[in-house]
Amino acid sequence: MRSTPTERTREQLEAVAVAGLGTVSFVRSALEVVGRAVPFAAACVATIDPRTQLATGAHKVGTMADVAPAEDELWAFHEYVVDDLYDYRDLLERDGGVTTVHRETAGDPLRCLRYENFFHPTWAVTDELRAAATVDGQLWALLALFRDDGTRVRTFNEAEMDFLSSVSPVLARGLRACLVTSTVAALAPSGVVDATDGGADGDGGAGLGTGVLLVDLRGGVLSANAAAGARIAALGGGPVGRSELPMPVQSVVKAARRFGQGRRTWAPRVRVRTASGRWMVLSASPMAAHADGAAPAIAVTIEDAGAAEVLPLLVAAHGLTPREQDVVALVLGGSSTAEISARLHLSGWTVQDHLKSVFAKVGVRSRRELTAKVFTEEYVPRMGPGSTPGPSGFFG
Repeated sequence: MRSTPTERTREQLEAVAVAGLGTVSFVRSALEVVGRAVPFAAACVATIDPRTQLATGAHKVGTMADVAPAEDELWAFHEYVVDDLYDYRDLLERDGGVTTVHRETAGDPLRCLRYENFFHPTWAVTDELRAAATVDGQLWALLALFRDDGTRVRTFNEAEMDFLSSVSPVLARGLRACLVTSTVAALAPSGVVDATDGGADGDGGAGLGTGVLLVDLRGGVLSANAAAGARIAALGGGPVGRSELPMPVQSVVKAARRFGQGRRTWAPRVRVRTASGRWMVLSASPMAAHADGAAPAIAVTIEDAGAAEVLPLLVAAHGLTPREQDVVALVLGGSSTAEISARLHLSGWTVQDHLKSVFAKVGVRSRRELTAKVFTEEYVPRMGPGSTPGPSGFFG
């Protein structure tokens, strides 16, 4: 039986997801495939830290391909600060993890503040279709497709929403796989970075020190230490104080505003991989103004991520089940099969079955290769002139 056009499109997307591409190349290829089934004027894929559900980067094609950093700041403002009808995290509560502006506003898109004050006046957008790219219960990316005045059909229909819902897990698996891809060194344009990129940004792996910035509520830099400049550059940003902050910083700054307003129960924190493969952790917190007339500010810290931050994300990127992740954590800690069996209350045979599954997913054949892979991917890149491991034996 011949496959339908929709099935063929899904098969093509599956092939792209397992092709071992870097993030930028994968996004472009995937959106080219998606566009054959669901035409659009512009599209954006925002990568997400699955633990905190904060955006770590954005890749755009079409009429939005040359979005200025200031417009990324406006996007973050509308997603994290503005109390709108819905934002991308609300997709997790929508049927199929998908919705459109016209669906949310009952055909009156001007009810959506993001549409009225940003998308429509900036790009003449007529509709936006959003899909949450989730797999194994975790959100890895947001896919947004846009139509405008130049699109033949200006709104998205139910069939197109159903299609995006059906393929969004494929996009999530593909982006998750990019975390463990080693072929992205030449793919990141102009220092574009996010939680899935790797490559060479010239930081050399040596310790940069903890970057500290004090920013105003809009994200303008009030002060910064010397290390902040190097950190921002590694994240693809320009000179501190003379250019807009990169997307990961905008995310934590805007989320900190929400936290300060009592609309978020925990201070924002996000893991980001730079273009050199270096992992960093960004966090932000609102500061109390003690001087009369002092304007509110937000403190941002940027530092190297330690093993406790990176390894869970790396393990999840391989698609391991929670129990497989438990087994891997103990293997990396040097536990024997008998010790793992006792610790997890599993039979030795079950532990071995979990290990076989882990080896197949990670692409290794033994415990030694598994440990070596983690060492090669997450330890060696941190070694460099002047770098020294901490008490745990891990850099950062």
